[in-house]
Amino acid sequence: MLTFLELVPYMIVFIFGIVIGSFLNVCIYRLPLGESVVVAPSHCMVCDGKLRWFDMVPVVSWIVLGGKCRFCKAKISAQYPIIEGVNGILYVVICVVNGLNVVSFVYCLMGSALIVLSVIDWRTFEIPFGINVFLFALGVVATGLDGMSGLAGHLIGMVCVSGVLGMIYLVSGGAAIGGGDVKMMFACGLILGWQRILLAFLVGCIVGSVVHMIRIKVQGAGRVLAMGPYLAVGVMLAALWGNSWIGWYLGLLGL
Repeated sequence: MLTFLELVPYMIVFIFGIVIGSFLNVCIYRLPLGESVVVAPSHCMVCDGKLRWFDMVPVVSWIVLGGKCRFCKAKISAQYPIIEGVNGILYVVICVVNGLNVVSFVYCLMGSALIVLSVIDWRTFEIPFGINVFLFALGVVATGLDGMSGLAGHLIGMVCVSGVLGMIYLVSGGAAIGGGDVKMMFACGLILGWQRILLAFLVGCIVGSVVHMIRIKVQGAGRVLAMGPYLAVGVMLAALWGNSWIGWYLGLLGL
């Protein structure tokens, strides 16, 4: 059992995560509309009433307000506390698995970007270019943290999956895979390196196939699916446990 003092850093990580999660909600709503996520003040999506700081305390404000706008009493989507809570929990999991270090900070930011990307892609079948640019910037940081010894692995990771997907995109005219997915795997490949991005792609395809088949049977979903959320799951799992899984698999092969 961890002592209270040992839990404090993770409590701080969780609070930081839900605060960032509040900003993620802004990105999820505004990016598809082409609105600024920085300049425009936070406001009610129904009555346009400007929100005060005490209306925007992550998770707590939604509960205190009963999930309704202070001004017009319109219902506030449960997405707000869910995204905030999920982001906070994700940050804690990353730090528990990977330790309290700079790499974990990069993974936390990557996880946040993947949450925004996943929700938007699920709703619109489009991945905002700005999110992929942000992921690429994290890839540059991750490559720099690894130093020259890991440079080749990161550069190969950048193209080994995205290159194949890019060719499929060109041949199919975008019918088989989206351009945003190609850019996403390009950026995430730079973050993870070639071994883990291959694993991420495999896991993402398996998860996507299984979940979407269930959705077709249960919900009558169409054949077209947004790959971004499933690839995001693969990327996060590969980031946290990919090295262990790869080592286990190579051990089975006696390598």
